[in-house]
Amino acid sequence: MHIVLSPLVEEKLKRIKKRDKKLFSKINKQLLLFANNPKHPSLRIHKLTGKNEPVWSISITMSIRMLYKIIGEDYYLMDIGTHEEVYKRKN
Repeated sequence: MHIVLSPLVEEKLKRIKKRDKKLFSKINKQLLLFANNPKHPSLRIHKLTGKNEPVWSISITMSIRMLYKIIGEDYYLMDIGTHEEVYKRKN
């Protein structure tokens, strides 16, 4: 498994690291868990419905989600934000 961060996710993670160290730590914890066991129940991974290619969601906290798609052997992390933010941008 290779995890690839989109430029958008890289930028958002930089901002989160400066503003909210606790959230940044939780994101790192969840991504490490994802890298080691992508089916771990605490990630609450689910496939989003829609017309485009399959997009999946990882729960970081009760309100923060990270969206990704699978490209070959890469897990491409596309977006991170609140449930409303990332799901609205996805559609």
